[in-house]
Amino acid sequence: MLTVDYDLLDLRPGMTVLDLGCGEGRHAFEAYRRGAHVVAVDWGVPEVATTKEWLGAIAAAGEAPAGARFEVLRGDLRHLPFPDASVDRVMASEVLEHIPDDGTAMAEIARVLKPGGRAVVTVPRYGPERICWALSDAYHANEGGHVRIYRGDVLRARLAVAGLVPGRQHHAHALHAPFWWLKCAVGVDRDAAVVRAYHRLLVWDLTRRPLLTRVAEKVFDPLFGKSLVVYADKPAVAQAAAAPAREKTAAAR
Repeated sequence: MLTVDYDLLDLRPGMTVLDLGCGEGRHAFEAYRRGAHVVAVDWGVPEVATTKEWLGAIAAAGEAPAGARFEVLRGDLRHLPFPDASVDRVMASEVLEHIPDDGTAMAEIARVLKPGGRAVVTVPRYGPERICWALSDAYHANEGGHVRIYRGDVLRARLAVAGLVPGRQHHAHALHAPFWWLKCAVGVDRDAAVVRAYHRLLVWDLTRRPLLTRVAEKVFDPLFGKSLVVYADKPAVAQAAAAPAREKTAAAR
């Protein structure tokens, strides 16, 4: 289940891409299959092990093109172990809502991106997430849980403060929002029949990708897609250098 649109991310073979908060690697896998040099980073030890195992399996099966590479590291998104301006693309999917100091994490994303590079950030969308919080404290109030709900304009503003230029955005996973509403309504730890039935529907959709559900998500994503996806660019060196020059010219007039 991919949240990121790789065409909007403009990910090309040979690029170095960080997958921050990679979880069990779903976005890293696709980037690797597209020929990138993937560096997947997560703080969780099991997540790092699982991602490394599956990327190795993809390599062994010959599903990645020649030249594609991968690394999997345990790391803190607030202190990334990479040099300034060293990567082409950054993905941070469903992770910033877990970090109290999200501004530092966004600044780190901007720091490691090359000038002209692009990042994509995905977070739970305000409306669907607000319903989940209203229905269940257990959904978010736990160790490592969600510490905030982002409004779209606030997320874009924080990315801009970090030095990035927000661009295109869209929503994703409309079919998943009702699942979480159901789960929160009956109890996130309760094995309810209605939740199991909806989960089977989501698994069927994930494995079969029928036309019906693809069309349904396309129609309903703008209305209640569970994830907000924002693409943001780091200004190129020429653009950054041009600003002081324009200011000097204006002052001289």
